[in-house]
Amino acid sequence: MIIQPRVRGFICLTSHPEGTAQHIKNQIDYVKSQGEISNGPKKVLVIGASTGFGLASRITAAYGSGAATIGVFFEKPAAPGKPGTAGWYNTAAFEKEAHAAGLYAKSINGDAFSDDIKQQTIDLIKADLGQVDLVIYSLASPRRTHPKTGVAHASVLKPIGQSFTNKTVDFHTGVISDISIQPVENEEDIENTIAVMGGEDWKFWIEELKEAGVLAEGVKTVAYSYIGPELTYPIYRNGTIGKAKDDLEDTVTVLNDMLQDLNGISYVSVNKALVTQSSSAIPVVPLYISFLYKVMKEKGIHEGTIEQMQRLFAEKLYNNNTPTLDEKGRIRVDDLEMRADVQAEVDALWQKATTENLEEISDIKGYRDDFFNLFGFNFDNINYDADTNEVVNIPSIKS
Repeated sequence: MIIQPRVRGFICLTSHPEGTAQHIKNQIDYVKSQGEISNGPKKVLVIGASTGFGLASRITAAYGSGAATIGVFFEKPAAPGKPGTAGWYNTAAFEKEAHAAGLYAKSINGDAFSDDIKQQTIDLIKADLGQVDLVIYSLASPRRTHPKTGVAHASVLKPIGQSFTNKTVDFHTGVISDISIQPVENEEDIENTIAVMGGEDWKFWIEELKEAGVLAEGVKTVAYSYIGPELTYPIYRNGTIGKAKDDLEDTVTVLNDMLQDLNGISYVSVNKALVTQSSSAIPVVPLYISFLYKVMKEKGIHEGTIEQMQRLFAEKLYNNNTPTLDEKGRIRVDDLEMRADVQAEVDALWQKATTENLEEISDIKGYRDDFFNLFGFNFDNINYDADTNEVVNIPSIKS
């Protein structure tokens, strides 16, 4: 079928198998160009492995240190006349490339919050790898059914205490407008957001993996977070999502106690603002990123997800490095984003931004390209008017 992008707001409803394969190849080529990560992980579990930082982590582990990888995610398979999700196609392309390179790569598709998927993962590790020496936790979901209580929790994106008004942009049209978001109305909404996006499920995963004996001596586990600039604090870091991120970061202490007898360690890595399916949904953030991209590209310090993860592995976690932590015990690979000179220039652009001057003073085009790249579109070497086979299978998943 011929697959073109169909967009509804911040969601692209279609994805292109050839384009996503190109996106995967570009990331693989980057990691390979950076050379081997010495003393890197060899057997890796990535929870939330099909898009964004989780996918980039899987690619970095595989092609940076030759790691065998198991990926867990929840994606929609392709069917005749119906394209699969981008994450499905991403994983199919990754596994195809990995297998051709002689690398072990298998995947599990299902609700990673559930006990059943945790057990399937444990069974696969036992059967094929024995143990894993790195566990990446990179789940992004708007809802979670609690595996112990059966209660369905839904997250909300709201400020706490007072309403928030600031600029935002429709990144498809380039129209800047003001947006006002009312504060969360009850404590239950905050608790639900923490239940979905906090650290409890990460803790459940590590508990069950350890109990099953599939965590190696010296195991590392890493989850991802974000802080961002002050202008996004009301909607992000000081809002409901921020409460969930606080909970995620506080889980490090619990996990370090749990892993002590294995000489294991857990980290939260604070990453840079980037175009992801999740960040596109947050008001204000797309406009901020369009200015951030312009400033960082002009300074020659821009990074995408794969550059961020390669740097995290090569400069922080491995190569005989012990990561420097901030005052709250977090790894910071948002250090270039948060440089004072970068933030000052972004703030100056923010103050003078209008619909009329946006194309000139921002990198809104780069934002759009990155957004559509997530779904396999806007690659110059792909003919999007040509027929493509939408039914692409993931080699390790039996349909």
